[in-house]
Amino acid sequence: MTMQFGAETEFSNMCGVTLMNTPIGRVVADVMGSKDGVELTEYPSMIRVDGVNRLEFDYDELTDALGQDFDGSIFEEISSTHYGRMVHLDDRTFLFASPEDAAEYIGFDLTAQS
Repeated sequence: MTMQFGAETEFSNMCGVTLMNTPIGRVVADVMGSKDGVELTEYPSMIRVDGVNRLEFDYDELTDALGQDFDGSIFEEISSTHYGRMVHLDDRTFLFASPEDAAEYIGFDLTAQS
């Protein structure tokens, strides 16, 4: 995937997050990288997780892969920057490429009020 900077205004339909390259971050990246439409980019101290349309970090799935509890506080600890709309729930975190999809998921009305 080649990225170019410029004045392009097309919707990319992508979202992503940067994880610290720690033992926990490595396992989370490996789990996410095994999913369709997800691409990992590795750097010495961080791992980019980029996805098409939506990323879902399921805490039960990550707990099983890690062999220890995984929750929102650990997600916040191992992640830094992200792009897309992030929705935190008790049992998972979503990233949506489209703000409209995120609003629909949480039942938020984007209609302008006069």
